[in-house]
Amino acid sequence: MTDTDRGTQRDRDSAFYLFTQQNLPACKPVLTPEWVFMTFLFIGFIFIPVGLVTLRASHSDVYLSHLESIRFHISRMTQFPRIVLFLSRYVKSRSDKQLLHGQNQHGISSCQPVEVNNDRPIIPCGLIAWSLFNDTFTFIRNRAELKVNRKNIAWKSDREHKFGKNVYPFNFQNGTLIGGGKLNPRIPLSDQEDLIVWMRTSALPSFRKLYGRIEKDLDVDDVVVVHLMNNYNTYSFGGKKKLVLSTTSWLGGKNDFLGLAYVFIGSSSVTIAVVFTLLHLLSQRH
Repeated sequence: MTDTDRGTQRDRDSAFYLFTQQNLPACKPVLTPEWVFMTFLFIGFIFIPVGLVTLRASHSDVYLSHLESIRFHISRMTQFPRIVLFLSRYVKSRSDKQLLHGQNQHGISSCQPVEVNNDRPIIPCGLIAWSLFNDTFTFIRNRAELKVNRKNIAWKSDREHKFGKNVYPFNFQNGTLIGGGKLNPRIPLSDQEDLIVWMRTSALPSFRKLYGRIEKDLDVDDVVVVHLMNNYNTYSFGGKKKLVLSTTSWLGGKNDFLGLAYVFIGSSSVTIAVVFTLLHLLSQRH
């Protein structure tokens, strides 16, 4: 190695040393007992009021549920557009690629045993679509029918990004065993909102599905009579279904979980702050 090469190597080593040894500004907070106490206390003072407000909003919803769906008695004034109807029951099986892109026999193995019929693909395939809920309801108040709005009941993101606008039902419910409701083959999947709502599966076996909205005010002591067509078979597997009429608040339907979670976390933070402060004071005395 020549002197020139040695000098070049020394320059490289010096540059690397300077780069690795440079001092950069950094924030190093010191968690003093006072900071810990104030942090937990702040969390508690924020979470507890939020939880109480959330619980109040949840309890302000009118929630009526009947197993046989014969009639409902309105116990509180309800206003447009907060009446919603929910249904429940589902199974799991689908092909997201097919729902978005249409006739493609590749990637539909998850739809078994409802993926093809007579060697032709089924659109939409899978057990979820095959078991589409098909009970129908008519709501009567004072001998006049209440109209139920069945539009905009599905998530906008589902309608625009998960179900194809040029994908139409094909070969659906044409087999020997019919599962649930049928679909209009002239309407694209993106406009079949009953199907879109049904295809959004829940993580739990008991859940609610949005059926529609009654966009008329219901007065106190109104009686809503429900005529239903009981098409969806839940008796073979011991399932249950309910019809629910509920108002909605800015949080959605009646659900106490979020409010209780806020109150629990806030109360736990305040308790931790108090216990930590007492332990700190005792340690200082000793």
